[in-house]
Amino acid sequence: MTEPVFPPLLQRQRAVVTGASSGIGEAVARGLAAAGASVIVNWRSGQEEAERIVQEITDAGGCAHAVQADISVPEECRRLFARAADLLGGLDLLVANAGIQRDASFADMALEDWRKVLDVNLTGQFLCAQEALRCFRRQGPQPDRSRALGKIIFISSVHQHIPWAGHANYAASKGGLHMLMASLAQEVACEGVRVNAIAPGAIATDINRSAWEGEEARAALLQRIPYARVGAPQDIAQAAVWLGSDLADYVVGTTLVVDGGMSLYPFFREGG
Repeated sequence: MTEPVFPPLLQRQRAVVTGASSGIGEAVARGLAAAGASVIVNWRSGQEEAERIVQEITDAGGCAHAVQADISVPEECRRLFARAADLLGGLDLLVANAGIQRDASFADMALEDWRKVLDVNLTGQFLCAQEALRCFRRQGPQPDRSRALGKIIFISSVHQHIPWAGHANYAASKGGLHMLMASLAQEVACEGVRVNAIAPGAIATDINRSAWEGEEARAALLQRIPYARVGAPQDIAQAAVWLGSDLADYVVGTTLVVDGGMSLYPFFREGG
């Protein structure tokens, strides 16, 4: 996939991207910066990678800062958003992306692995959204920056609605995230806060390298994707730029599925 060109849809916006030191989070942070936003590149581990991303954004004329925090820990999450407010002068957009997988068959899944995935993928996103909402309310409307009081984008997954054997903790976390997004959107839309989600399908990142690297694995994966290509992190970045911009100002409580048609259950194309 060729590198996308981002129009300046997010000029003067201030954004936090969690889990931004690699993969989808990295692409989103780069995309927001290319579209004009000042960006906090959050990382839990991977300081060197986060600082490299910040340097490259800065070298390209953008504005970015790396801030370490484990978003599943309330104290660290609060520190992340306080630091973002200090560095950027406020907040207009949260992209809650941080997530993990700890896979096992259901009977063999350790309770620790169940809890850790829910702690990061669901509770961590709750904590981030809570802190972002508090920031939006404190600073009040800023129509010179955005029509919305603030915007929250959760990075979910097609597995918020597609069951996934061997990944019950991950699928449960994403199903819960879907209802968290919808419930929050319903509650705060009246304040001018837009809450939405992006549900990626198969995206070529390190977390799922075994599923797409190598000719045999890639061919098997492509059978599940009607559009006949594996997604790139930039596909999600482009969606995030649009969804975070005023072009999407009337989009509230929606999940934008970016999956090449995977959710169409392609095995039923020939009658199942």
